[in-house]
Amino acid sequence: MPDDTIAAVATAIAPGEGSVAIVRVSGPAAEAIGQHLFVAPGDQPWESHRVLYGHVCDPASGERVDEALLLLMRAPRSFTRETVLEFHCHGGLISVQRVLELVLASGARRALPGEFSQRAFLNGRLDLTRAEAISELVTARSRRAAQLAMAGLDGGLQVRIAALRERLLDQLAELEARVDFEDDLPPLDGAAVAAELAAVQAELEQLVADGERGQLLRDGLRVAIVGRPNVGKSSLLNRLSCSERAIVTDLPGTTRDLVESELVLHGVPLTLLDTAGIRSTSDRVEQIGIERSRSALQSADAVLLLFDLSVGWCDDDAALRALVPDGVPLLVVGNKADQLRAHASSASAPADVCISALTGAGESELVAQLLARCGHSDPQGVQLALNRRQQDLAAAAAASLGASLEAARQQLPWDFWTIDLRAAVRALGEITGEEVSEAVLDRVFSRFCIGK
Repeated sequence: MPDDTIAAVATAIAPGEGSVAIVRVSGPAAEAIGQHLFVAPGDQPWESHRVLYGHVCDPASGERVDEALLLLMRAPRSFTRETVLEFHCHGGLISVQRVLELVLASGARRALPGEFSQRAFLNGRLDLTRAEAISELVTARSRRAAQLAMAGLDGGLQVRIAALRERLLDQLAELEARVDFEDDLPPLDGAAVAAELAAVQAELEQLVADGERGQLLRDGLRVAIVGRPNVGKSSLLNRLSCSERAIVTDLPGTTRDLVESELVLHGVPLTLLDTAGIRSTSDRVEQIGIERSRSALQSADAVLLLFDLSVGWCDDDAALRALVPDGVPLLVVGNKADQLRAHASSASAPADVCISALTGAGESELVAQLLARCGHSDPQGVQLALNRRQQDLAAAAAASLGASLEAARQQLPWDFWTIDLRAAVRALGEITGEEVSEAVLDRVFSRFCIGK
């Protein structure tokens, strides 16, 4: 257990915002720091897991810095399993920063990002999957992402990975026993061992696939809406975001810069980029907007290419489609379906979906097709989702099992089976933190916010 005491502001703070701010302190000196700085009037008992009312005071001057509540949680009944003390101060910026400065001056040091969670892991309070789920819950951008984080925080992911690892350990024990004592043990059914390894490999591959879908729920998509001027890009952005984020007129070239709108559709966070219409122009300001549109097109996760159904598909639309990078999901959208005359037909148009940004017709189909093109057709189907680190390790474990199965197919001796099987067991242990280096821990927790 670390022998120093750490402190940080554990809530988001900003001038004029937030009614309460928390300064968290953890470590052997936490209680002494609280007694040094906090004055509680009356006969309030100083007990663990009891809230005290009083003031944080500057010991040097006696000045009352803030009226606050104090919560003491003595070890091991705390998040970090160390003694933890929290000052619940008024929100804002100045008073909470002054309280933190007094805590640091009293012997604590400023906590590193994720250091509270790291101590909880090191002290056995959390496994690594639960610790990572805390960070994912804090940064969740949609309700579904928060639900997946809670599934990890509740231990579902740890239980699943631990169960798979135990199954592999059972097979590894049988194989290694035959390597050392084959003459003293009954024959081992190699086909049954291979079948079990293949079953675990299939489950890991499914977890990796679900992780990819879950990553979309966490990270979201940057979707560029591109097209010639006046095809309805800004109208579509306003329709999807349910707000007037972009100026809409009948004049071509109205959008001169990128307009971004963040929203959640079917549980997936989207950042829509309304780009300037790409065309030849002598207007320098519009030229800058078009250059930014081209840049957005290159960096987008997906592209909606709009064209005007009432005008029809043209060479300029085809030239825009050619600008979309290979491998980027593309949905060609015919807009202004409401302006088609009764006898007009869009059968020859290369539209994947036809819509009216004005009336909203076709909007649901557009969203469904966009998400399907990006590999996310069933947001409710994912119950547990590995993060990127965990996906890489699960994929490595599955690959190692594939190598063990190849040894089985070649009918190699048992010790050849065990080499890659051990690697698979190590990879799964690294997911939960049972086998993990200090460097990996530092990398994982450095991505957390300060105060967690």
